[in-house]
Amino acid sequence: MNRKRLSVVAGALIAFATTLSVSAPPATGDQPAPDVPTFAEYRVENVKTAEQRSAIARTGASVDAVEHGGLNITATPAEVARIRALGYQVERQELLAPPSAGDVTPLDFPSADARYHNYAEMTAEINQALVDHPTLISRRVIGRSFQNREIVALKISDNVAVDEAEPEVLFTAHQHAREHLTVEMALYLISQFTDSYATDAQIRTMVDNREIWIVPDVNPDGGEYDIATGSYRSWRKNRQTNSGSSNVGTDLNRNWNYNWGCCGGSSGSTSSSTFRGSAAESAPEVRVVADFVRTRVVGGVQQIKTHIDFHTYGELILWPYGFTFNDLAPGLTQAQRDTHARLGQMMAATNNYTPQQSSDLYITDGTIGDWLWGVQRVYTYTFEMYPRSGGGGFYPPDEVISREVSRNRAAVLLLLDFSDCPPRVIGLTC
Repeated sequence: MNRKRLSVVAGALIAFATTLSVSAPPATGDQPAPDVPTFAEYRVENVKTAEQRSAIARTGASVDAVEHGGLNITATPAEVARIRALGYQVERQELLAPPSAGDVTPLDFPSADARYHNYAEMTAEINQALVDHPTLISRRVIGRSFQNREIVALKISDNVAVDEAEPEVLFTAHQHAREHLTVEMALYLISQFTDSYATDAQIRTMVDNREIWIVPDVNPDGGEYDIATGSYRSWRKNRQTNSGSSNVGTDLNRNWNYNWGCCGGSSGSTSSSTFRGSAAESAPEVRVVADFVRTRVVGGVQQIKTHIDFHTYGELILWPYGFTFNDLAPGLTQAQRDTHARLGQMMAATNNYTPQQSSDLYITDGTIGDWLWGVQRVYTYTFEMYPRSGGGGFYPPDEVISREVSRNRAAVLLLLDFSDCPPRVIGLTC
């Protein structure tokens, strides 16, 4: 975005203030315990079906990408041993290129990736948008992370101070710490809906007729930890301590309260990068966002009609359910499944992503998508952004940011257009 260089000083001041405000145990935030297992990235060959991918995911490894008949995973040595015991060949990948010494300041990206926004710079961008467009955007602190960083929800609407009887749409980003491109996606949307409002008729129509909510950083602690040393850590979870264990972190997108831990789609081991937590909503960040969504139930009716959760990577558009291979399941009728699929396919036609049911990739449980549909009846999608494969994996160069966030503009506008009545995409009325 074009404001970043103007807001560096403000960002630095915010970072300093945020550091002072952290009230959680200080040793937890920045230094792993000595016996925390070392995660590394691996390649698993000859994995061709969703069932095979799900079996590998059940070991606790994080399935990062599916390509060329195999998987890219992040795993501990113990998880690698389990995968090899299943009969697969597993090879270590050197995918993370640490920057040169002295090439970074604390809690910031390497200078080669300076266009990415850390937490302070993101906050400064948001604050500038509030100053520039006070009648279009408002900011609400909906809670705090484990380390006491603010988690905010931004509302964008033509009458932003009024709770109007308009369809509401939710965008969430950065559940997984290393997926920094998703924060850039959220900042792009903020800019589009505010800076372009006066000049873009399509944007203006959507902002005038929808109430748009954006939670730009669900996992600020994990994101800051991932970049704290200048070498990307490939960290996925939050930075929450686990009782009785020196292992740190919960996978936020396995901690949601719908079929939590039901189906082998998450791990019960604190050492795993897909650790589901001690209970559903045990991660404060998940509870904060879930509580916010629950506040949007007005008169017994959920006002949020549609949702996108941004992730990286794989260039996919996924819809519920993740916990079962079946297209239909309790609470998901044929018409509802077809609505999800048709709208997902239409959005994919605009950005060249692959549309599919979430479990077609592999089984997951306790995800935001399953919860939003299974409990709240929100039509919900997971966008796995650039790259499809290669391309820097979780750390694509900052030169691609503008291209890849704008690539989703048409899909987002399509979702907004149908948010008054998503079944319109299959010819039904609401």
